[in-house]
Amino acid sequence: MQPTSKSRRHFLQAASLAALADQAMAQSPGAGLPQRTLGRTGVKVSIACLGGWHIGSVKDDAEAIRIMHAAIDEGLTFFDNAWDYHNGHSEEVMGKALKMDNRRSKVFLMTKNCERDYAGSLRNLDESLRRLQTDHLDLWQFHEMVYDNDPDWVFEKGGLKAALEAKKAGKVRFIGFTGHKDPQIHLKMLGKPHAWDTAQMPINVCDAYYRSFQKSVVPVCLQKNVGVIGMKGLGGGNTQGRLLETLGLTADECYRYCLSLPVSAQVMGITSMAQLKADVALARNFKPMSPAEMEALRNRVKDQAGDGRHELFKSSKMYDGPHHRKQHGFSTEG
Repeated sequence: MQPTSKSRRHFLQAASLAALADQAMAQSPGAGLPQRTLGRTGVKVSIACLGGWHIGSVKDDAEAIRIMHAAIDEGLTFFDNAWDYHNGHSEEVMGKALKMDNRRSKVFLMTKNCERDYAGSLRNLDESLRRLQTDHLDLWQFHEMVYDNDPDWVFEKGGLKAALEAKKAGKVRFIGFTGHKDPQIHLKMLGKPHAWDTAQMPINVCDAYYRSFQKSVVPVCLQKNVGVIGMKGLGGGNTQGRLLETLGLTADECYRYCLSLPVSAQVMGITSMAQLKADVALARNFKPMSPAEMEALRNRVKDQAGDGRHELFKSSKMYDGPHHRKQHGFSTEG
């Protein structure tokens, strides 16, 4: 039987997507850790990214600064943050760390804008720059696209206009967006009339079965050359991570799975020097899982992954930030 034109087209599309995935995962040695290219930016970043929420939760600022300095020394030089993390404390302590000995020049620094309107976005930017003690951000992302009308608001209320002006003024190099709720919201953002540089999203083994970003959003990002930044690789949670606590997985298994997907980097929550050493070792020695290994890990979680119980950031409002809840008139409790 001769293949139909439709089957040939699907074969070519699959082959093209596979080639794009291989290109996205291509690694270079980097200074201490492997690096991948961050989408259309062309910038190479460490495959491990230091999470801003977690570093801001370290009780002792001096210890948080020591962790960040050690991360930079090890080659973990992609730093995540957001305007609202711990009411600005995450940015403040990171700013102190980067100010010392001009470490800012060694880091690809990203933070997030929590507003949707023009004036609020510019205010967020000015406050983030002041807290981080820098004159520019390498990446500024619209934070928490978690409600269906958030993409519309960013355009209608002037948030994107503010970001483009900031980029023109040299205060921002690249512009992206984040979200943890529903792949359809990410796809709506990607369908808007703007060439996004990056998109940050949940990437973990359970995601394969529930509102899957890796299945529906990542392929579109690859086609549009949007850098994919993974987060919630351990399932979220304020301790060691839900997937470790409830499914008995190891951090090594979880993060190795994430990095075996075509992400540019995976955000890792680091709250101690021991966690930093473990994550650095994992990234430095990273070898992609084989398709069979990935399938075996997915099969281990399949029976519990399909209803969202291990990804509460998708299936509940528990992870919706208070600032964004108030934007939409929701209670900040519960």
